Amino acid sequence: MRSGKQVRGRKGMVFGGCLAALGMVPSAALATPGSGVSGTVLATGTSAGTMKVKTKGPTDVVVRTITIAPGGSTGWHHHPGQLIAVVQKGTLSRTLEDCSVETTTAGQSFIEPSGVKHRHIGRNLGSEPVVLYVTYMLPTGSPLSVDADAPACETGGTGTGTAGE
Repeated sequence: MRSGKQVRGRKGMVFGGCLAALGMVPSAALATPGSGVSGTVLATGTSAGTMKVKTKGPTDVVVRTITIAPGGSTGWHHHPGQLIAVVQKGTLSRTLEDCSVETTTAGQSFIEPSGVKHRHIGRNLGSEPVVLYVTYMLPTGSPLSVDADAPACETGGTGTGTAGE
């Protein structure tokens, strides 16, 4: 048989625990619900690894949809700022400065770094349109892209390119 002090002590601990739990409930009940707000997810994508985004100074943020028809390309170009892209539909083949090729399919995302050293061309080698959702982070007043010549490894010596992205 338990002593009266032990039973009262346990009852007191249970009662105190219940009071502590009840103290947490009103804070959730006091949260203000949103109203008049809606959102639409345009595309989702998963990166192959860690993504790092840096800007210096005032930054223009532009969100854009880009569609590349089958057989189409962006032309060789680079960006004055970083961009994050999600492939919503199709398969994008990007040839980079060193002539390596990166293929990104629907549901995947990537970052394109800024600057002349990161020139590239995007191509749709498939039979359906490629649809991209792109967020640009550009120094204020910069263009979305800058035309660039194709690298020597792409042209066998010299080459020209045009930018459409």
